Amino acid sequence: MPGPLQISGSVSIPETELQWRFSRSSGPGGQGVNTTDSRAELSFDLAATESLPPLLKTRALERLASRLTGGVITIAASEFRSQLRNREAAGMRLAQLLREAVAPPPKKRRPTKPSRGAVERRIAAKKQRSDLKRLRREI
Repeated sequence: MPGPLQISGSVSIPETELQWRFSRSSGPGGQGVNTTDSRAELSFDLAATESLPPLLKTRALERLASRLTGGVITIAASEFRSQLRNREAAGMRLAQLLREAVAPPPKKRRPTKPSRGAVERRIAAKKQRSDLKRLRREI
């Protein structure tokens, strides 16, 4: 997957800021599993990047603080037998993680209260139900 890693419409990470490591995967693969470096590890130095605007960078650093090691985030993929597919999976996972981390915070909920008519209808329905149950009782 050559080229920049696309995060959103205007934000992308150049390939030069991504570090790849490959190692032997513990997953399926038969005899080839012992000779093929199919596990892919993608590292991205979030603290030192210049590709993210300052606001998005601070937001991502705050939200991903528990996953960072020295400002670097690492994603490992070994679910496929092919190194190429593991590279694609790691890239997609990193992009999704960063997309969620730089997303704007949700709007604050503005508390509302029910209208007077809605309150009156609710009370009337409760009274009707209460009367119905009262009439069913044995006296």
